[in-house]
Amino acid sequence: MKVLVTCPPMIGAIERFEPLFAAKGIEVNCPSVIQTLSVEELKKLVPQYDGWIIGDDPANREVFAAGKAGNLKAAVKWGVGVDNVDFKAAQELQIPITNTPRMFGGEVADIAVGYVIALARQTFVIDRGVRAGQWPKPSGISLANKKVALVGFGDIGKNTAKRLLAFDMQITAYDPYFQPALGLESVESAVWPKKLSEADFIILTCALTQNNRHLINSETLAQAKLGVRIVNVARGPLIDEVALAEALASGYVHSVALDVFEEEPLSANSPLRKFERCIFGSHNASNTVDAVHRASERAIALLFEFLGVN
Repeated sequence: MKVLVTCPPMIGAIERFEPLFAAKGIEVNCPSVIQTLSVEELKKLVPQYDGWIIGDDPANREVFAAGKAGNLKAAVKWGVGVDNVDFKAAQELQIPITNTPRMFGGEVADIAVGYVIALARQTFVIDRGVRAGQWPKPSGISLANKKVALVGFGDIGKNTAKRLLAFDMQITAYDPYFQPALGLESVESAVWPKKLSEADFIILTCALTQNNRHLINSETLAQAKLGVRIVNVARGPLIDEVALAEALASGYVHSVALDVFEEEPLSANSPLRKFERCIFGSHNASNTVDAVHRASERAIALLFEFLGVN
């Protein structure tokens, strides 16, 4: 049997997992991937393999159909987000498939909180200034009693809330499936975009769905508080980047921290690049040694179960 891995964090640590495959007599292959492979590349590759551990690749019906016509017997989406995977198509083609939820809520929340602190205290401005031979001292804002609009109250959202409450911040969560959580009783619930005008920070930790694409757009930004700071550790298409660039240019949005983008890697001509008040990530919030090990072992175990090699 042969298994294809197209998840960059797992590929980066593949030497650690190769013995698990070797013990089952399975050959594992990792193509060169910066963020994702194209549909055409996947249509050529996937049919050659019995199993596929998927990253953020466009795993659509075309790809699964090509895989089914070849050797593909099962697939696992590495991580939580599944917006890039056509689960319905896989199921209709009788390809067993699942994801690996609740693997790194804490790790992504750590990055979200790190971004909140960086935007509040402008640590990135100080760093850039000192490197340039300056000695800047921008005035930041305190976190205590600041209000947060937290979009998404799943594993990542709850972990983010837990950390922000330690800073005495006030949190309103937006999630159609909101359920009160132990230790997070002070988190309020609201329907988006109600109360958005009160938020000092907007933090996106939700899944991307057909209903929330461009959740942050010109209309919702107009309802936000003047000087709002925005953090996105979820999915890039949650934000209309053209509208966000306009809000940054006008000064209506103070600053943003984005780990994800509508197009990844970030386009060289993205209008966001010209704003000094932007912190950019590389869709890397879950990537710690511990989390990659945990999620990869889970993905491998699930795939082996599907392939009947346990």
